[in-house]
Amino acid sequence: MPTVQEIQRASADGEPLTMLTAYDAPTAAIVDAAGIDVILVGDSMGNAVLGYDSTLPVTMDEVASHTGAVARAADGALVVADMPFMSYGASEADGVENAGRLLKEAGANAVKIESGPHTVALTERLVDLGIPVMAHLGLTPQRRNQIGGYARQGTTEEAAAEIRDLAAKHEAAGAFSLVLEHVPDELAAEVTADLDIPVIGIGAGPETDGQVLVLTDVIGLSESVPPFAEEFGDVRGEIESAVAAYRDAVEDGSFP
Repeated sequence: MPTVQEIQRASADGEPLTMLTAYDAPTAAIVDAAGIDVILVGDSMGNAVLGYDSTLPVTMDEVASHTGAVARAADGALVVADMPFMSYGASEADGVENAGRLLKEAGANAVKIESGPHTVALTERLVDLGIPVMAHLGLTPQRRNQIGGYARQGTTEEAAAEIRDLAAKHEAAGAFSLVLEHVPDELAAEVTADLDIPVIGIGAGPETDGQVLVLTDVIGLSESVPPFAEEFGDVRGEIESAVAAYRDAVEDGSFP
């Protein structure tokens, strides 16, 4: 199991970092065996596997349960657990307790926090307690009701400057890496150049230190794929064919 320091050293040596989500043991084992550097147990599970229409309903219990399944199956990847909506921010004590639970009980190696001015102090506190933090700026889906959906962020000079400032503050607070989501390529390149910690992009162009995507998008299982993602397989088609073949075999008597 790599450490956050090993992830940072690999990035510093010029190795592009690979990161994918996973939400259960079978897929985590496949992702891990493929040599992916970081597995994110994302709150994207809300849309991807739990049937919610957003990430907002995802609970701490759900994240902890899915993180445990992933952590038990992954031997080579760093496992990062998402802090779900309202598991932090209301009070520092709650944020610390919930982040600690994901490491102590679920087996994560680090937590990811959708970041803002309000998470700088929490990041510093968690790092002081030995809980590695991955920051997340740009499009932060937990704030969809405030920012008006899933539009690209950092598109004005003022908004770009704020993202650069917050990225620097979270690095200074001790975050070991940063996810930068759905921002202009030029801004992502600037943030990557600003920081010494790895910047992992999603919809942020090619100039970041690594890339992250949602597994169900990558394998072709999602019903719809964001414009900045790409399907590298057709698992939905394979499942549909297999299920239909099973149905037909039972109905025509050829199975068993």
